[in-house]
Amino acid sequence: MGIRKILTVDEPALHKTCRPVENFDKKLHSLLDDMRQTLIDSEGVGLAAPQVGILRRVVLVDTGEEILELVNPTLLETDGEQTGAEGCLSVPGKYGLVKRPYYAKVRAQDRNGQWYEYEGEELIARCFCHELDHLDGIIYTEVMERYLTEEELMGED
Repeated sequence: MGIRKILTVDEPALHKTCRPVENFDKKLHSLLDDMRQTLIDSEGVGLAAPQVGILRRVVLVDTGEEILELVNPTLLETDGEQTGAEGCLSVPGKYGLVKRPYYAKVRAQDRNGQWYEYEGEELIARCFCHELDHLDGIIYTEVMERYLTEEELMGED
């Protein structure tokens, strides 16, 4: 396992649509292992393959209990609304005010190609939407209402 370089917002790869994963092989497993190590090292909540320069539909989300590996994920259902601070490993040091669903349900494949569904609320729902946006070349700064000030960030728990 290795730590991969996280691309920043000015990199063209972050603005491209990713292709589906077709081969569930050692190369995919290596990517997932590296992304896991990179996510842990960066202390992030989620990481999408384009953030490490790979234009494939692969996302990791740390639920606090486990790190989900979402291959070829799709958003099945959303409900409610939440507006809050959102950051991104590819936009270091900045946070924006973003409106997202309160609840989200995704369907994805695991590293072996088996389909499963996972649902979450609050931060997990926000993370699902944020990371799946990456797979379509969308960064949160394109959907945020505005950047948050230092004072606003200090006031948030």
